[in-house]
Amino acid sequence: MRKTILALLMTGLLLSVGILATHADEGGVVRFATLPPGPGHPEGIAADAKGNIYVATFDFSTTNAIHIFGNNGRLLDTTPLLGAVPLGLAFDAAGNLYAANFGGGNVIKFSPPFTHASTPSAVFPVCGGMAAGCGLNAITFDAAGDLYVSDSFGGNVFKIDLPGGSVSTFVNDELLKPGSHGFPGFGANGLAFSSDGATLFVANTADDRILKINVASKTVTVFAESVNGADGILFDGSGRLWVAANQADEVVALDANGRVVERRGSFEGIGPDGAAKGLLFPASIVLSNGSLFVTNSALALTETGVSEPEADVKTFTISRIPLGGH
Repeated sequence: MRKTILALLMTGLLLSVGILATHADEGGVVRFATLPPGPGHPEGIAADAKGNIYVATFDFSTTNAIHIFGNNGRLLDTTPLLGAVPLGLAFDAAGNLYAANFGGGNVIKFSPPFTHASTPSAVFPVCGGMAAGCGLNAITFDAAGDLYVSDSFGGNVFKIDLPGGSVSTFVNDELLKPGSHGFPGFGANGLAFSSDGATLFVANTADDRILKINVASKTVTVFAESVNGADGILFDGSGRLWVAANQADEVVALDANGRVVERRGSFEGIGPDGAAKGLLFPASIVLSNGSLFVTNSALALTETGVSEPEADVKTFTISRIPLGGH
């Protein structure tokens, strides 16, 4: 009896600090972290070298924030983002954190250490923001350390030469635009370079496509189609391209031919705490310590929103998907 009681106490302790996973759905999805009360709709996500997970909220109703979670899912700190509506997050090789400000048309840089008192160490103006028909979204870095940011409205991928910060249009192409009938109405979104740096892959959310840009020629072609709401993307160690399919409530892996070779996750309803079970509008993904971490943005995008399960979400979460040996 004593051993049984001790085992139960230990299980409760491990659950309380986030070491043991909660119930997983058929795709192996478990809740990793819960956002504190305040701004919702987690979108951008990044991981530092220690495995801490950084999550930016995408909320137009209040001051947004970057939440920092330890690798056990515990909240470590929160950095307010005054006046910013952030999307993509990414670290450079030196450990600086960059956020694409969708609302303001700029990229914001934070330098470590990251705390609730952190303020931007630099701001790089890129475009005129939403008022100018520009919606900065995802960011990534090339091997030289220069930054690339997608523009979901104007069909652009911009390049920021670092550390100086000079901005140029890397590519502008009709294939990167959302078109007039796509849904959700975001064109160029997630970005990821191939391992050799010769190709930049771009998700077009409205078209349900993954595009690829030849870095040398700047030619844009179609790599994969029918990924419902293609959003954040990344390559794993096996060379598979993972895509957050925000309208399918799943993440999928594509092989070198653009074919789906694995699917993970599904929407399993709303729990008693008002949080989505499984995945709900998965927007961005990051790979850390053998797992995918996924933001459940839970954005209701129809005119009223009442017909969507996202309307019932009161608690916002980050999911984890172990990849095993991949």
